[in-house]
Amino acid sequence: QVRLAESGGGLVQAGGSLRLSCAASGRTFSSYAMAWFRQAPGNEREFVAVINRSGSNTYYADSVKGRFTISRDNAKNTVYLQMNSLKPEDTAVYYCAATGASTSGSRAYYPNLYDYWGQGTQVTVSS
Repeated sequence: QVRLAESGGGLVQAGGSLRLSCAASGRTFSSYAMAWFRQAPGNEREFVAVINRSGSNTYYADSVKGRFTISRDNAKNTVYLQMNSLKPEDTAVYYCAATGASTSGSRAYYPNLYDYWGQGTQVTVSS
């Protein structure tokens, strides 16, 4: 069982930056690949980024590539999402998720791959 808790959301102007954190409970954090998803009102949950168990491999959605960076600190049981050059279209609730399955290829895009989810944190980017 893994419990996830996101923090760091808020209101920021376009072009600004935010850093989201996701703290995980349990002693097996390093056994899980971790991802960030987001969901805007009226939209489906959308893949943002994923990082493998060791932190050696990452993958991003095209919409955030070059602006967002996912990282993890296994000693602190925490995964991060550094978001730079934010745009109004980045406005959404951001969720972290954990999976014990392989996240190679396009498998990572799909929410049903993930076993555990946080409650989400709101990010609002004003124009």
